[in-house]
This record gives sequence, C-alpha cells and structure tokens, in this order.
Amino acid sequence: MMDFDISMLVLRLAAGFIFIAHGWPKVRGMKMTAQHFESMGFKPGHVWGTAVALVEFIGGIALILGFLAQPAAFALAIVMLVALFWKLGKGQGLVGGYELDLLLLATMVVITLLDSGAYSMTGGYYY
Repeated sequence: MMDFDISMLVLRLAAGFIFIAHGWPKVRGMKMTAQHFESMGFKPGHVWGTAVALVEFIGGIALILGFLAQPAAFALAIVMLVALFWKLGKGQGLVGGYELDLLLLATMVVITLLDSGAYSMTGGYYY
C-alpha cells in the first residue's frame, strides 16, 4: 500500500501546485478575472470567474493538504471538463490547446474515485 500512498501524494502535490498557480492570479485580480470570463462567454463573468478562482485556489490547497481532497478533486474535475469542452468548441487542438486540461481532468477523476492516500490530513481509506 505504501506505493499507492506515495503515488497519491505525488499526484496531489503536483496537481495542487498547478491549481494554486492558476487560481491565485484569478483570486488576486477578481475584476480582471470577471472581465475575462465575460469575454469568453461565461455570463455573468463575476459569478463564474469568482467560482473558478476559488475552486482552483482553495481546491489546490485542499489537494496539497489532503483535506477533503476527494470533494475538491470532484469540483476541479468539473472546472477542467468545462475548460476542455470550451477549448474543443473553439477548435483548439491537443498540442498547445487542451492537453493540460485533459491531464488535470484525468488526475482529478483518479483522486475523486480513489482517495487521498495515507499521507494526507484525512489519512485516506474511506472504503
């Protein structure tokens, strides 16, 4: 089981830092985030921009700590699914387009379906 626990820790840490890195600028510049989301067609921009910013930032922290990692991963999976479909709708390709969204979506599905592992605040093993 130790290999599983270490694997989940590495996965959670990597994804958590990525989500914090993407969420913090959105949280810090909420007005710009709202305008950006509005320009992408997510109206009202302040609602969707705020929701995504908080899910990414707080969800990233939850992943790193392993505290409520599965619910956070589920919320982040929804964000990544929307981002993926939005990029596909814009005609973006895999390379230089939606590859990170696809990888993060897959990562969030794994964390949602499994658990956060023993190296987490909750200690994992919900089943």
